[in-house]
Amino acid sequence: MSTKDNLCDFILFGGHGDLAFRKLMPALYHLGQNGYISSQSRIITVSRRDISQVEHENLVKEKLKEFLVDDDFDEDFFQKFQKQLFFVKVDFSDINDYEALKKSLSLYEDRDRINYLSTSPDFFGTICQALHEWDLINENSRVVLEKPLGKDLESSRVINNKVLEFFDEDQIYRIDHYLGKDTVQNIMALRFSNRIFMPLWDSSSIDHVQITVAESVGVEGRGGYYNDYGALRDMIQNHLMQLLCLVAMEPPCSLEANSVRDEKVKVLRSIRKMEAKDISTKTVRAQYTKGSSNGKAVDGYLEDLKLDSSNTETFAAIRVDIDNFRWSGVPFYIRSGKRLQSRNSEIVIQFKDMPHSIFLNENSNIISNKLVITLQPKESIELKLMNKTPGLGASMKLQPVELELNLPHNVQRKPDAYERLILDVIRANPTLFMRLDEVEAAWKWTDKIIEGWSENLTSMKTYTSGSSGPSAAIQLIAQDGRSWNDE
Repeated sequence: MSTKDNLCDFILFGGHGDLAFRKLMPALYHLGQNGYISSQSRIITVSRRDISQVEHENLVKEKLKEFLVDDDFDEDFFQKFQKQLFFVKVDFSDINDYEALKKSLSLYEDRDRINYLSTSPDFFGTICQALHEWDLINENSRVVLEKPLGKDLESSRVINNKVLEFFDEDQIYRIDHYLGKDTVQNIMALRFSNRIFMPLWDSSSIDHVQITVAESVGVEGRGGYYNDYGALRDMIQNHLMQLLCLVAMEPPCSLEANSVRDEKVKVLRSIRKMEAKDISTKTVRAQYTKGSSNGKAVDGYLEDLKLDSSNTETFAAIRVDIDNFRWSGVPFYIRSGKRLQSRNSEIVIQFKDMPHSIFLNENSNIISNKLVITLQPKESIELKLMNKTPGLGASMKLQPVELELNLPHNVQRKPDAYERLILDVIRANPTLFMRLDEVEAAWKWTDKIIEGWSENLTSMKTYTSGSSGPSAAIQLIAQDGRSWNDE
């Protein structure tokens, strides 16, 4: 495999942080190991830590051994990978402190430069300004922005506008790691390469759609960050809305980046705005209390953060309505929370009931068809159907069966989402990254809910750790005569 087009300087700001060690460095390691990055590329960690080059290499090795899964660490390959590792000490907040980075990058002036900002968004503008003032941005430079991109539309614009002072929009890659998952990308393959689904994918056949991202863990070491953001900003405004777009979008005219992203923006602009009455009836917010998780007693949110009170939700559920020809009358129910019963992310396409059944089925229900796309903990796609139960009974009895639409079990290791996204940045392919108008359209819709919650139009509920969430979330969907897939 030729990697001449994947020769670059990959500059990792905040490269000694948790995300860098847990996800980014293992992704770079695998990309190098599988020949997707030139062995001549440099991985330059930029951090405020006072550490030597040798200490940096040893630290990377130690963290790779810790976070690579299934004993993937290969000592022989690391000896090669180690030669690509470089370290530069920089105080991000001091523009005058970038001289060492200038010296390092000047060795290869004409290389593509990937500036990955794995830092607090507070530093995004400062770093970009420093890169500009030190003349470190060339026509082949790109910048990757990790979330959160603000707490609302106004603060998001401040961050984006500052970055746009120094980088063009087509150089900016706003990352959402959910879009790098194979199963998420498979939504497009499933919809747009299989004619069987095309006539079914609208309000004439689909009753409703559910999107769930559930976590069994609490806030862990992110308490300070999380208390400023909560489930709505941290998960729903970006991850879940992106999943909703892929399910609801019209077929793009091609897989060209802007063609795909144009269709996603159309969905976001078609979402019905939340009025005050909608916020009280179509949204739920809640906070976990003490309970049990994985067989162990756990504290509640306030105890975890050692707070007397907090208005930050750890769970959110919302009914979303899309006002266009395809989805009119089809509700999308989305929910996300922490300290729930299990870790599970899935999309459920619930088809309508049969208008009339000729099967008595001996008092057993004939279950409606549903397509279940599971993202975690194990990626899978299943189509739920009804089938005849084997036997010689006088009447025909049916039973639900599952048709699995999954890859063969003997496929090689599935790449992590960050591997796909980092490689796309190196290839200058922005298809799976959020364009500015996408970000702003999502914030415009979310801001209405944030405003309504700040006015207490929906009161804060509670739920026990280890449960399936607050009873209000069950009522949210039950009031429409429906139920969550896990009930």
